[in-house]
Order: sequence, then structure tokens, then C-alpha cells
Amino acid sequence: MKITLIAGARPNFMKIAPIVHAIQRSIKKGYSISYRLVHTGQHYDQKMSETFFNELNIPKPHVNLGSGGGTQAEQTAAIMITFEKELLANPTDLVLVVGDVTSTMACAIVAKKLKIKVAHVEAGIRSFDINMPEEINRMLTDSITDYFFTTTILAGKNLLNNGANEGNIFFVGNVMIDTLLANIERLNKPLFFTVNNLKEKQYIVLTMHRPANVDEASSLELMMNEIISNSRGLPIVFPVHPRISKIIEDLDIKASNLLIVEPLGYLEFNYLVKNSFAVITDSGGITEETTVMGVPCLTLRDNTERPETVTMGTNELIGTDSKNIKPALDKLFSGNWKKGRVPDLWDGKAAERIIEKLINLIWEEKI
Repeated sequence: MKITLIAGARPNFMKIAPIVHAIQRSIKKGYSISYRLVHTGQHYDQKMSETFFNELNIPKPHVNLGSGGGTQAEQTAAIMITFEKELLANPTDLVLVVGDVTSTMACAIVAKKLKIKVAHVEAGIRSFDINMPEEINRMLTDSITDYFFTTTILAGKNLLNNGANEGNIFFVGNVMIDTLLANIERLNKPLFFTVNNLKEKQYIVLTMHRPANVDEASSLELMMNEIISNSRGLPIVFPVHPRISKIIEDLDIKASNLLIVEPLGYLEFNYLVKNSFAVITDSGGITEETTVMGVPCLTLRDNTERPETVTMGTNELIGTDSKNIKPALDKLFSGNWKKGRVPDLWDGKAAERIIEKLINLIWEEKI
């Protein structure tokens, strides 16, 4: 069986890595399976792309489609045009997409138009917020997917509610956590950690990138001021996403305990998270990692596609109103933050289950 694997943006690389490794192990065992790794080029910044291949021991992509940049529509179109040419030149039995970025949706559509089966890893997660581009990507991808690999039982229920075939839904666990657990002993202390005299469990990590939080300068400024004012003097380490660095600069937000740094590679960033007192974020994937590492997480969103990080994990939704930040931080500093637990099958073996299932599907002649 030939599998084409799609990676486009930073979260994809972390999800693809354990799948590549699982395929490589299966090949060594003598299974008739091969893969072609396609990088769509959606993220083209060195820190957001190539670094992750190096750090996570992923072989260099067989091809980079170079489809980054432009508006959402322009990027989607560019990916679809270049990926169609790629598939016509390199036929495959299955296209495997991960996550919920533009590349996920665009490549799934192209594959189905060419009558190639699609597998979606991290299928079925839902925020039920249609204003999120990622939610549109999830819905469209899952509407045409053949094989669904889910992180939770709830994700499977979402798929059933949308009419998916129960026999094609496989609860396998979380490949993001596969990558985290495989690299937990390799995490790398950033240089600025020592230079700035940071101490374990005595600083807060901040990440923000969602339009609802960063596109309106006045809203971002309010949030930043609330976080700084209520952090009780703890250093706040803020790896700034390239898209918002200019906004931060124009706002001229400065504080003695605010440390703005460039985007970090996977090993450095997760070292920072693992050893922090808490994380404040609007990311989805980071909430999964904090849950597994037992780090308190405050999410600046009104909803989440990963509710298990709230119901079971260390995450709490505090919304996008800056007035909610102080009460949440007061609760954190009071020592009353929940401990949480790790969701079922988040055990580092999700990719093994995925490849095993795909091999079984070959034997059943479904692929």
C-alpha cells in the first residue's frame, strides 16, 4: 500500500512524525507499505517549518509544493493546484491528512476528486464555532473522509451525529502526545532561560495568535495589561507569533517582567511549558500538552474543540473578555487549580494503532 502523508503547518509536523516512524517500523517488519511525505509549504518560515523536521527526526519531505502565502482562498487554491499535479505524477492508494489546517481540507478535496481514499487523523473534534477557519476545515474534511482516526470517544460521537459510518471510525488516541512522550527526555533549555535567570515553576508562558485576540489592537492591549498586572511579578515569557510581532511592537507594551522572544522550536518550547508555573494561551494543541504534563492552563477562548482538556485535564476556558483574567489568575495563585488526569489512550501509541488498522484494512481489501 502506498500512502501519501500531508504536512503543511507547524501542528501537522508534530502529528506526522510518529506516523512516519510507525510506518518505518512496519516496513522493517516486512509489511508491504510505503509512504511519500508531501510538504505543502503552507508554513514557509524556517522556525515554523524546517526546524521541526530536524528536531523530530522526520525525513526530509519527498516534495515541497511551495504553496504558502496569500489570502485563505489564494492559499487553498495554490495547494489544490499543486497537490493535484503531485498526485497525478505520483499515484497513491491513500491520502492521509492530519489536524485542521488549510492543507488538511485542500488536500482531502483533491484526493477525493481523483477518487483516492482519504484518512483523517484527529477526526471529529469540534468547537461548534463556525467563525473559526479551522472548524470549517474540520467539517469539510470529515464530510468526505473514508477512515476516521479519533483522539477521544466524544470525537467519534460527533462523527456519528454527522452521519459517518461507525465501522470506519477508529478511536486510537492522540498522535500529538505520541510526539511529546517520545521527546520528553530530549527537551532543550532555550539560551534565554539562563540569560534571564528564569527558575523552574516561577514563570508563566504566554502564547496568542487567534484573530479574536490579536487583530484588534485595543483588545490585545487590554489583555496584555491584565495579564501583566495580575501575574504577581512572575516573569511572563511570550514567544511571539510572526503574524502579531508588528502589532506588539506598535502597541509598545513593556513591563519589567515581560520577556518577548522569537518563535521557538518544538524541543525548546515544550521545555519552557513543562517547567512553567502555568500557561496562558489561545491555542488548542498546547492545552493537550499541558494536560499531559500536568501544567495549569488558562485558555483565552470562549469555546474549545478539545473539551477533554477541560473536563479531564488542567485547562480552563476563561474567555476573550479581559475582565476574566484577574479572577482566573487569582484562582491560580491561591493554589486551588485542578490537578487533572490524562485522557484514555493518550499513551504514546496512537500512531502504532493507526498503521496497524491501515494494514488490517488492506487485508480486508477495503483500500
